[in-house]
Amino acid sequence: MKFEPITIKDIAKALGLSTSTVSRALRDGYEISAETRRIVLEYAEKINYQPNPIALSLKERRSHSIGVIVCEIANNFFSQAINGIESIAYNSGYHVIITQSHESAGREVINLKHLASRSVDGLLVSLSSETNDISHFKELHDKGLPIVFFDRVTNDIYTHKVIANNFKGAFDATEYLINSGCRNIAHLTASAHLSITKERLDGYKEALRKYHIPFREEYVQYCNHGGMIQDEMERAVNSLIELENQPDSIFAANDKLTTGCLLALKKSDPAVASSIKITGFTNSNLTELFATSLTSVRQPAFEMGQIATSLLIELIESKRPVTDFQTRVLDTEMIIKNKVVAVS
Repeated sequence: MKFEPITIKDIAKALGLSTSTVSRALRDGYEISAETRRIVLEYAEKINYQPNPIALSLKERRSHSIGVIVCEIANNFFSQAINGIESIAYNSGYHVIITQSHESAGREVINLKHLASRSVDGLLVSLSSETNDISHFKELHDKGLPIVFFDRVTNDIYTHKVIANNFKGAFDATEYLINSGCRNIAHLTASAHLSITKERLDGYKEALRKYHIPFREEYVQYCNHGGMIQDEMERAVNSLIELENQPDSIFAANDKLTTGCLLALKKSDPAVASSIKITGFTNSNLTELFATSLTSVRQPAFEMGQIATSLLIELIESKRPVTDFQTRVLDTEMIIKNKVVAVS
């Protein structure tokens, strides 16, 4: 049986009133007597009447909804960021529509078109690993759709951005390995064009430079799907451990790469795996199942989601065009076994 929502016409028929009278009563119109308003509101509550959100959005030119595009909800960082997004959005009267790109630029475009067709009031976006061309976002932004980028951002659109201090986090993770006695430090990272890849690679290089350790191109492995494809991960890790001058440690640049690296090493020669130290960007506690000594950099994902949402709602609700935008850079934390060290 097809679900049929209750309409104003149903209320009018039941009460013997005109639809215009019921409509004015529901929106507290001054033309309606207090008694008529009371009768309509009591009946609407009794039958659990809910206004049609599509009709309301057409009338108000607002849907009270926010679109979110991330690579994968199962990623611990993004699941925590989404919790932060929802905590602000729902308390501000907005619904959240979440989509996943699965690191596909094509799927990202499809998701964007779907959200735009739903007339969302604004977008929160973290770019996919495949995304080089951001014209699909720029077109909507130029037409006035508020967009805030977080984590994986672009400099080609002038708007608010919320990121972690990727350079400092990568620097400190690499420096930790150096201070632990490592000198042949490999770097496992995502697509070369991503903002987080560039910033974390720069932090890794700077730590090597500080301690006069030569940078080696062969020690850097790019996984263009950001760790979502385990075969790609295993090829990258195997190419490192098969080098003549084998790395004594690996710094992994994101959540999926860190856990994927641990899995790949576990499947390789156990003696080799146990000899390689790992640090990585990860918000997952599951890494302790693979390596209790893993040192990691944790991003304030929940806070990033909250700040990005607050900035977006300010854009949506601003009475005047916003021309002053900001990039918020949040500190990360180093998790050394069970010890937390702030990274500023």
